[in-house]
Amino acid sequence: MESSKSRVAAPVMSPSSERPPLREICRQFPLAGEFEQGEPHGTGHINDTYAVSCRGASGRVRYILQRINPRVFRDIPALMENIQRVTEHAARRGAARPGEPRRQTLRVVPTVGGAAFLHDAAGQCWRCYDFVEGARTYDILQDPAQAREAAYAFGDFQGLLADLPAPRLHETIPHFHHTRRRYDALRAAAAADRHGRAAAARAELEFAAAREPVVDVLLDQQARGLLPERITHNDTKLNNVMLDDATGRAVCVIDLDTVMPGLALYDFGDMVRSATNSAAEDETDLGKVHMRMPVFAALVEGYLASARGFLNAAEVGHLAFSARLITFEIGVRFLTDFLEGDVYFKTKRPSHNLDRCRCQFALVRSIEEQTDAMRRLVDRHAT
Repeated sequence: MESSKSRVAAPVMSPSSERPPLREICRQFPLAGEFEQGEPHGTGHINDTYAVSCRGASGRVRYILQRINPRVFRDIPALMENIQRVTEHAARRGAARPGEPRRQTLRVVPTVGGAAFLHDAAGQCWRCYDFVEGARTYDILQDPAQAREAAYAFGDFQGLLADLPAPRLHETIPHFHHTRRRYDALRAAAAADRHGRAAAARAELEFAAAREPVVDVLLDQQARGLLPERITHNDTKLNNVMLDDATGRAVCVIDLDTVMPGLALYDFGDMVRSATNSAAEDETDLGKVHMRMPVFAALVEGYLASARGFLNAAEVGHLAFSARLITFEIGVRFLTDFLEGDVYFKTKRPSHNLDRCRCQFALVRSIEEQTDAMRRLVDRHAT
């Protein structure tokens, strides 16, 4: 099931704007009943997502049907192998828990031939999930309790997959959070300045250069064996956790396309970046941008409640730093795309990516100003 909001890395439009033959596609999956209707679901811009209703003897059953975007995900068999392994393992681990197991983990509905996805006659690839009823996602944080629930869910998700047997998962987007590669790409784009934009971004380039020392911190810790590779979600926004309509509690983690090997700190850092910002990601009034400490506190509390049992001391010790690093990385990516002519992120105006970069860098400043308080808060919850 795809989040109702596109992830920050949304470089291209979805595979097709034409209405697909949903009835015929659904016949290729063993759904419970006859196809009734299918309507677009959510506002994601990566895959085409439909909510499909079927009518059977036991009543109406809904499913999520997705057309996978091959221009973003070049190796769909590998992508679906990851998702199938992850969902099946998490379901086995969570089966002994109270509640409704079929709501706690996404379930891939295989094709009638037993495949993880359908490769149709038009050359397009489709997958199907059970619809998670009685829960929803939220694009806008309504209160810190939602942040706490989302953070708990992502930490729990990492924990469920901590003992996933070999082989290693595929990297669906290689080097996704390799901060040194991201920074070097920025320097190359600034040096080339093919679109004559470097002068407009002089202050931002100076800001980035002053913070180059932070780029390699987690990579160096990983190289020394202090930070272990884990299975991570890599898109840890609030709207990738479904919350129960009645209780507000986290039900399950969704949008698993970027689940792959990584560092637990990347997931936590992106949670902080996306949830604590007091303004929109492209806010031009930088006076409105700051890191909200009550939301950060809720994230720490929720995440450590579920993840403290498997995190090591180095991971816990770098939680506050990870927020600064990942926010800086996203700002660097926006700035790189601005210099390269807006070839990756969608834009609505010529300076859109530069505005996004400035917003992220303003958030970095706010995080830097509150780092000591953030560390003390992590220490308090960790002990």
